[in-house]
Amino acid sequence: MNRRSIIGFFRVASLLLLLVAVALLAAITTMHFAIHGAEVQVPSLKGMTVAEARSVTSGLGLNLNVDNRYYSGDVAAGHILTQSPTPGAVVRREWHVRVSESLGPQKVDVPNIVGLQERVAELQLRRAGLEVGPTVHFPSATATEGTVLAQDPPAHALDIAQPTVSLLVADADNEKPDGYVMPNLVGMPLLSAQMQLSRVGIKTAPPVYNSIPVAPVGSGDALPAIPVKPGSVIEQFPPAGARVDQSTTVKLTAAK
Repeated sequence: MNRRSIIGFFRVASLLLLLVAVALLAAITTMHFAIHGAEVQVPSLKGMTVAEARSVTSGLGLNLNVDNRYYSGDVAAGHILTQSPTPGAVVRREWHVRVSESLGPQKVDVPNIVGLQERVAELQLRRAGLEVGPTVHFPSATATEGTVLAQDPPAHALDIAQPTVSLLVADADNEKPDGYVMPNLVGMPLLSAQMQLSRVGIKTAPPVYNSIPVAPVGSGDALPAIPVKPGSVIEQFPPAGARVDQSTTVKLTAAK
C-alpha cells in the first residue's frame, strides 16, 4: 500500500470517527432534553384550597392525592395542611403529590360509646361526623359479645388529631382461653392502652417515659409525619401480633 492510500485510509477513518462522535453527542443531547423536559418542580401548596392545589398540580402534569384530613387551629378548613414531596423537589411528570387537608379547629364532641353494641356505636360516631377507626376484638367473660369495651380517643376528648375513633369490642369468650393476639397500641393514649389490656386481665408494668424530638415534615415520597403527643404509647413489648395470656406482663413506653 503506497503512502497516498495510507493517508486516504486515515482520512476516511477520521471522518467516520467524527460522524460517530457527532451522532453520540446528538443522542446524549436528545436524551438529556427528553429526561429533563419531563421533570417539574413541586410547587408550595400549603394554604391553598384543595381545588386550587388540584388546578396548579394538574397544570404541571402532576397528580394530587388527599391522603388524610386533620384538625388544625392554624389552617382554615378545606385548605392544604401538609404536602409530600416538599416544595421545590424535582420529580417526573405524572408524579403523585400527597397532601393532608385541614378540617379547621375541632368542633365535634366525641360521644361516649362504651357499653353500646358495636353497630349502634358506629352509627352514633357517623352521626357525630366521626369515622370508625381500627377495631380490635378481645374475648371477654364479663361483657356481651359485640359490646364496646373501650374507645380511643375517650369521650369528650379535646385536641384530637383526626376525626377517627378506634374501638375495643368484646368477642365470644372461651371457657379456657389459651391466649390472645397482642394488639398494636403504639400511638394510643397510655391510659387507653392500659385499659384495653386490663379488660382481658393482662397486666402492665409501670410505664417508662422517653422524650421524643419533633418529627420533620415528610419528604420525597414519604407521608407527612404526625407529631407524637405527650402521654401516647411509642413502644410496646411484646410487639403487636405476639401471642400473650394472663400471665404476660406488658411493658409500655410513652412520650414524655
